[in-house]
Amino acid sequence: MNTLEMYEKEHMKRDIPDTPIGSNVKVHYRIIEGEKERIQIFEGVVIARKRAGIRSAITVRKVSAGIGIERVFPIHSPKIERIQVTRLGRVRRSKLYYLRALRGKKARIREKDQY
Repeated sequence: MNTLEMYEKEHMKRDIPDTPIGSNVKVHYRIIEGEKERIQIFEGVVIARKRAGIRSAITVRKVSAGIGIERVFPIHSPKIERIQVTRLGRVRRSKLYYLRALRGKKARIREKDQY
């Protein structure tokens, strides 16, 4: 094992929940404004996930005031306080970029049945 792999393994978070594509999540992340620090919640649908060890990231999309907002969150970043999965979605694709073109009820994702 080389030094890069050792560094990655050492700095990866262990308490990350599984965030499947199509699920609604709340991402609690730290914002530093001057000398103050606060936690802001970004709630939306996971439309993409990149799995690359410590460089893993999720793309979360929400609609605010009629405007779609997407944000990429590095999962293992120290600025992320926690990720909370609120609803599991039932989708058949690994990337949900088609949601960018949909509005209103057409942009809904079916909920996965819990068995």
